[in-house]
Amino acid sequence: MSEIKTITPEEVKTQLSEGVNLHLIDVREDDEVAEDMIPKAVHIKMGEVPEHLDQLDKDKEYIIICRSGGRSGRVCEYLNEQGYNVTNMVGGMLEWTGPREPKL
Repeated sequence: MSEIKTITPEEVKTQLSEGVNLHLIDVREDDEVAEDMIPKAVHIKMGEVPEHLDQLDKDKEYIIICRSGGRSGRVCEYLNEQGYNVTNMVGGMLEWTGPREPKL
């Protein structure tokens, strides 16, 4: 199995501030994202990822986010096995210092 790519919250914040169009997927539970998410992130709960595969494009790179990087790592492994280009945001929202907004 190929190695899962990782990115730090700081790198994500820098790329967003530079206007890079990132595809962010937050896999936390509803109550977690109700408080705050990275603006522009899409919320797909970890347990619901398999039924949302049709919404993902294998030609795009997705950055997967959770609270600390554990769940997102497992989602990355799963999506990687399905042929998707994914990167795990290590440290998760615990280490995120960029803008936050409640889930709309």
